[in-house]
Amino acid sequence: MGNRNDTMPALENCFNEFESLISNLSESDWQTQSLCPDWDVKGVVTHLAGIENLLLNWVPQNADEWPPFPKMAEFESESESLSAMELLDRSITIVNDRRKELAELSDETWDLECMTPVGPGTYGRFMNIRIFDFWVHQRDMTLPLGIETNDSGAHAKIALDEVHGSLGYIVGKKIGLPEGMSIGFRLTGGIERNMFVNVDGRAQVVDEVDGPSVELVADSSSFIMLACGRVDPQSEIDAGRISWSGDNQWGEKAARNLRFTM
Repeated sequence: MGNRNDTMPALENCFNEFESLISNLSESDWQTQSLCPDWDVKGVVTHLAGIENLLLNWVPQNADEWPPFPKMAEFESESESLSAMELLDRSITIVNDRRKELAELSDETWDLECMTPVGPGTYGRFMNIRIFDFWVHQRDMTLPLGIETNDSGAHAKIALDEVHGSLGYIVGKKIGLPEGMSIGFRLTGGIERNMFVNVDGRAQVVDEVDGPSVELVADSSSFIMLACGRVDPQSEIDAGRISWSGDNQWGEKAARNLRFTM
Protein backbone atom coordinates (compact mmCIF):
# COMPACT_ATOMS: atom_id res chain seq x y z
CA MET A 1 0.00 0.00 0.00
CA GLY A 2 1.32 3.45 -0.88
CA ASN A 3 1.74 5.67 2.17
CA ARG A 4 -0.17 8.78 1.18
CA ASN A 5 2.03 11.16 3.18
CA ASP A 6 5.08 9.89 1.28
CA THR A 7 3.50 9.33 -2.11
CA MET A 8 1.70 12.64 -2.64
CA PRO A 9 4.79 14.91 -2.36
CA ALA A 10 6.74 12.49 -4.55
CA LEU A 11 4.02 12.50 -7.20
CA GLU A 12 3.95 16.29 -7.10
CA ASN A 13 7.71 16.26 -7.76
CA CYS A 14 7.03 14.13 -10.83
CA PHE A 15 4.30 16.45 -12.08
CA ASN A 16 6.48 19.53 -11.56
CA GLU A 17 9.48 18.06 -13.35
CA PHE A 18 7.32 16.79 -16.21
CA GLU A 19 5.75 20.21 -16.71
CA SER A 20 9.09 21.97 -16.52
CA LEU A 21 10.70 19.62 -19.03
CA ILE A 22 8.00 19.67 -21.69
CA SER A 23 7.48 23.44 -21.34
CA ASN A 24 11.09 24.04 -22.37
CA LEU A 25 11.39 21.61 -25.29
CA SER A 26 12.26 22.98 -28.71
CA GLU A 27 10.39 21.84 -31.82
CA SER A 28 13.21 19.45 -32.71
CA ASP A 29 13.37 18.09 -29.14
CA TRP A 30 9.87 16.65 -29.51
CA GLN A 31 11.05 14.58 -32.47
CA THR A 32 14.20 13.24 -30.75
CA GLN A 33 14.36 9.47 -30.28
CA SER A 34 13.84 8.58 -26.63
CA LEU A 35 15.42 5.64 -24.83
CA CYS A 36 12.20 3.73 -25.53
CA PRO A 37 12.72 2.15 -28.98
CA ASP A 38 9.14 2.73 -30.16
CA TRP A 39 8.78 6.33 -29.02
CA ASP A 40 10.25 9.70 -29.75
CA VAL A 41 9.96 12.36 -27.04
CA LYS A 42 6.44 13.23 -28.19
CA GLY A 43 5.51 9.57 -27.80
CA VAL A 44 6.78 9.48 -24.22
CA VAL A 45 4.83 12.65 -23.38
CA THR A 46 1.73 11.11 -24.95
CA HIS A 47 2.18 7.99 -22.82
CA LEU A 48 2.63 9.84 -19.53
CA ALA A 49 -0.20 12.30 -20.13
CA GLY A 50 -2.42 9.54 -21.51
CA ILE A 51 -2.12 7.38 -18.39
CA GLU A 52 -2.94 10.33 -16.15
CA ASN A 53 -5.88 11.13 -18.42
CA LEU A 54 -7.35 7.64 -18.10
CA LEU A 55 -6.94 7.79 -14.32
CA LEU A 56 -9.10 10.92 -14.15
CA ASN A 57 -12.42 10.14 -12.46
CA TRP A 58 -11.52 6.47 -12.01
CA VAL A 59 -12.60 4.95 -8.70
CA PRO A 60 -11.97 1.19 -8.57
CA GLN A 61 -15.01 -0.85 -7.61
CA ASN A 62 -13.34 -4.18 -6.82
CA ALA A 63 -9.95 -5.84 -6.41
CA ASP A 64 -9.98 -7.24 -9.97
CA GLU A 65 -10.69 -3.95 -11.70
CA TRP A 66 -8.16 -2.39 -14.06
CA PRO A 67 -8.16 1.31 -14.93
CA PRO A 68 -9.97 2.09 -18.21
CA PHE A 69 -6.98 1.42 -20.48
CA PRO A 70 -9.08 1.59 -23.69
CA LYS A 71 -9.09 5.36 -23.11
CA MET A 72 -5.35 5.25 -23.80
CA ALA A 73 -5.84 4.16 -27.41
CA GLU A 74 -8.29 7.01 -27.92
CA PHE A 75 -5.86 9.51 -26.42
CA GLU A 76 -2.98 8.25 -28.55
CA SER A 77 -5.11 8.50 -31.67
CA GLU A 78 -6.15 12.05 -30.83
CA SER A 79 -2.56 13.05 -30.01
CA GLU A 80 -1.27 11.99 -33.43
CA SER A 81 -2.97 14.99 -34.98
CA LEU A 82 -1.87 17.45 -32.30
CA SER A 83 1.11 19.74 -32.72
CA ALA A 84 3.77 19.70 -30.04
CA MET A 85 2.37 22.89 -28.53
CA GLU A 86 -1.17 21.52 -28.53
CA LEU A 87 0.00 18.34 -26.82
CA LEU A 88 1.93 20.47 -24.32
CA ASP A 89 -1.21 22.43 -23.42
CA ARG A 90 -3.30 19.27 -23.21
CA SER A 91 -0.75 17.52 -21.00
CA ILE A 92 -0.48 20.41 -18.55
CA THR A 93 -4.26 20.60 -18.31
CA ILE A 94 -4.44 16.88 -17.53
CA VAL A 95 -1.72 17.13 -14.87
CA ASN A 96 -3.49 20.07 -13.22
CA ASP A 97 -6.79 18.17 -13.25
CA ARG A 98 -5.05 15.21 -11.62
CA ARG A 99 -3.56 17.47 -8.96
CA LYS A 100 -7.04 18.69 -8.03
CA GLU A 101 -8.49 15.21 -8.07
CA LEU A 102 -5.75 13.72 -5.90
CA ALA A 103 -5.99 16.57 -3.41
CA GLU A 104 -9.70 15.87 -2.98
CA LEU A 105 -9.39 12.08 -2.96
CA SER A 106 -10.65 10.42 0.21
CA ASP A 107 -8.51 8.08 2.27
CA GLU A 108 -11.11 5.40 1.57
CA THR A 109 -10.54 5.70 -2.17
CA TRP A 110 -6.76 5.75 -1.67
CA ASP A 111 -7.00 2.38 0.10
CA LEU A 112 -9.38 0.75 -2.38
CA GLU A 113 -8.17 -2.54 -3.85
CA CYS A 114 -7.61 -2.75 -7.59
CA MET A 115 -5.32 -4.24 -10.21
CA THR A 116 -1.99 -2.52 -10.82
CA PRO A 117 0.74 -3.09 -13.43
CA VAL A 118 2.50 -5.37 -10.92
CA GLY A 119 -0.60 -7.29 -9.86
CA PRO A 120 -3.26 -6.85 -7.15
CA GLY A 121 -2.78 -3.82 -4.95
CA THR A 122 -4.48 -0.61 -3.94
CA TYR A 123 -5.07 2.75 -5.57
CA GLY A 124 -2.27 4.16 -3.40
CA ARG A 125 0.09 1.38 -4.50
CA PHE A 126 -0.77 2.24 -8.10
CA MET A 127 0.34 5.82 -7.46
CA ASN A 128 3.77 4.61 -6.35
CA ILE A 129 4.05 2.77 -9.66
CA ARG A 130 3.07 6.00 -11.43
CA ILE A 131 6.02 7.69 -9.70
CA PHE A 132 8.36 4.97 -10.95
CA ASP A 133 6.94 5.37 -14.48
CA PHE A 134 7.34 9.16 -14.44
CA TRP A 135 10.85 9.03 -13.01
CA VAL A 136 12.14 6.55 -15.59
CA HIS A 137 10.34 8.10 -18.57
CA GLN A 138 11.62 11.54 -17.61
CA ARG A 139 15.14 10.19 -18.10
CA ASP A 140 14.09 8.42 -21.27
CA MET A 141 13.73 11.95 -22.59
CA THR A 142 16.42 13.92 -20.78
CA LEU A 143 19.34 11.54 -21.38
CA PRO A 144 19.11 11.66 -25.20
CA LEU A 145 18.54 15.42 -25.03
CA GLY A 146 21.53 15.97 -22.76
CA ILE A 147 19.39 17.68 -20.12
CA GLU A 148 20.59 17.40 -16.53
CA THR A 149 18.19 16.15 -13.89
CA ASN A 150 18.01 16.28 -10.12
CA ASP A 151 18.27 12.61 -9.21
CA SER A 152 17.48 12.96 -5.51
CA GLY A 153 14.22 13.56 -3.70
CA ALA A 154 11.19 11.61 -2.54
CA HIS A 155 10.23 10.52 -6.06
CA ALA A 156 13.73 9.14 -6.72
CA LYS A 157 13.56 7.12 -3.50
CA ILE A 158 10.20 5.63 -4.43
CA ALA A 159 11.45 4.82 -7.93
CA LEU A 160 14.39 3.00 -6.37
CA ASP A 161 12.04 1.20 -3.98
CA GLU A 162 10.43 -0.49 -7.00
CA VAL A 163 13.79 -1.92 -8.03
CA HIS A 164 14.82 -2.71 -4.44
CA GLY A 165 11.70 -4.80 -3.99
CA SER A 166 12.58 -6.82 -7.10
CA LEU A 167 16.21 -7.52 -6.22
CA GLY A 168 15.48 -11.10 -5.15
CA TYR A 169 14.12 -11.81 -8.62
CA ILE A 170 16.93 -9.91 -10.35
CA VAL A 171 19.68 -11.71 -8.41
CA GLY A 172 18.04 -15.13 -8.53
CA LYS A 173 16.65 -15.20 -12.07
CA LYS A 174 18.46 -12.57 -14.15
CA ILE A 175 21.93 -12.77 -12.60
CA GLY A 176 21.58 -16.36 -11.41
CA LEU A 177 23.79 -16.00 -8.34
CA PRO A 178 24.43 -19.53 -6.97
CA GLU A 179 23.35 -21.03 -3.68
CA GLY A 180 25.40 -19.87 -0.72
CA MET A 181 26.57 -16.61 -2.30
CA SER A 182 25.47 -13.08 -1.45
CA ILE A 183 25.67 -9.66 -3.06
CA GLY A 184 25.69 -6.11 -1.78
CA PHE A 185 24.66 -3.05 -3.78
CA ARG A 186 26.12 0.24 -2.55
CA LEU A 187 24.47 3.16 -4.30
CA THR A 188 25.90 6.66 -4.48
CA GLY A 189 24.90 9.90 -6.17
CA GLY A 190 21.32 11.14 -5.98
CA ILE A 191 20.39 8.42 -3.49
CA GLU A 192 22.74 6.70 -1.10
CA ARG A 193 21.50 3.26 -0.12
CA ASN A 194 22.94 -0.16 0.75
CA MET A 195 20.96 -3.19 -0.39
CA PHE A 196 21.71 -6.88 0.08
CA VAL A 197 20.56 -10.21 -1.31
CA ASN A 198 21.48 -13.60 0.11
CA VAL A 199 20.94 -16.88 -1.76
CA ASP A 200 19.77 -19.46 0.76
CA GLY A 201 17.36 -21.81 -0.96
CA ARG A 202 16.31 -18.81 -3.03
CA ALA A 203 17.56 -15.28 -3.52
CA GLN A 204 16.08 -13.03 -0.83
CA VAL A 205 16.46 -9.36 0.01
CA VAL A 206 17.93 -9.05 3.51
CA ASP A 207 18.79 -6.10 5.74
CA GLU A 208 22.52 -6.77 5.98
CA VAL A 209 25.21 -9.20 4.85
CA ASP A 210 28.56 -9.32 6.58
CA GLY A 211 31.21 -9.65 3.85
CA PRO A 212 29.09 -10.33 0.72
CA SER A 213 30.58 -12.55 -1.99
CA VAL A 214 30.15 -9.73 -4.50
CA GLU A 215 29.77 -5.99 -4.04
CA LEU A 216 28.53 -3.60 -6.71
CA VAL A 217 29.04 0.14 -6.35
CA ALA A 218 26.82 2.18 -8.65
CA ASP A 219 25.43 5.61 -9.27
CA SER A 220 21.81 5.36 -8.14
CA SER A 221 20.34 6.74 -11.37
CA SER A 222 22.50 4.48 -13.52
CA PHE A 223 21.43 1.55 -11.36
CA ILE A 224 17.72 2.23 -11.89
CA MET A 225 18.13 2.80 -15.62
CA LEU A 226 20.18 -0.40 -15.94
CA ALA A 227 17.44 -2.28 -14.08
CA CYS A 228 14.94 -0.87 -16.57
CA GLY A 229 17.06 -1.88 -19.55
CA ARG A 230 17.38 1.69 -20.72
CA VAL A 231 21.16 2.06 -20.88
CA ASP A 232 24.00 -0.14 -22.11
CA PRO A 233 25.87 -1.83 -19.24
CA GLN A 234 29.18 -1.45 -21.04
CA SER A 235 28.78 2.32 -21.31
CA GLU A 236 28.07 2.56 -17.58
CA ILE A 237 31.06 0.34 -16.77
CA ASP A 238 33.34 2.38 -19.04
CA ALA A 239 32.11 5.61 -17.45
CA GLY A 240 32.79 4.28 -13.95
CA ARG A 241 29.16 4.56 -12.94
CA ILE A 242 29.09 0.90 -11.93
CA SER A 243 31.94 -1.27 -10.67
CA TRP A 244 32.39 -4.37 -8.57
CA SER A 245 34.66 -6.13 -6.11
CA GLY A 246 34.84 -9.57 -4.59
CA ASP A 247 34.15 -12.48 -6.96
CA ASN A 248 35.11 -10.95 -10.32
CA GLN A 249 33.12 -13.35 -12.51
CA TRP A 250 29.86 -12.84 -10.66
CA GLY A 251 30.50 -9.13 -10.17
CA GLU A 252 30.77 -8.58 -13.91
CA LYS A 253 27.78 -10.81 -14.59
CA ALA A 254 25.74 -8.85 -12.06
CA ALA A 255 26.69 -5.50 -13.57
CA ARG A 256 25.62 -6.72 -17.01
CA ASN A 257 22.38 -8.45 -16.02
CA LEU A 258 20.40 -6.07 -13.83
CA ARG A 259 17.62 -5.57 -16.36
CA PHE A 260 14.26 -6.84 -15.19
CA THR A 261 11.83 -4.53 -16.96
CA MET A 262 11.55 -2.32 -20.04
